[in-house]
Amino acid sequence: MAGRLDATQCDAALKFLDGLAQPQVIDLAQLDYIASAGLRVFLLTQKRVKGLGAGLRLINVKPPIHDIFRYAGFDRILDIARPAG
Repeated sequence: MAGRLDATQCDAALKFLDGLAQPQVIDLAQLDYIASAGLRVFLLTQKRVKGLGAGLRLINVKPPIHDIFRYAGFDRILDIARPAG
């Protein structure tokens, strides 16, 4: 994912992720902004893959994006890794 994940991109992002059988690792190195609508995309995707016996791992999450996930409590729902270094 790259750029912004806000209400204008969420439908396309959710459609893309729903088209993947079992997305398990999503690289967010290029994600610069996430809105609450974007958080919903990850919540719905996590719920779907958990039902399939898997789970999401978000990698290369920039500190400001990581903070948003943490403030929203998503760090207790998703496996979130900051970039190394």
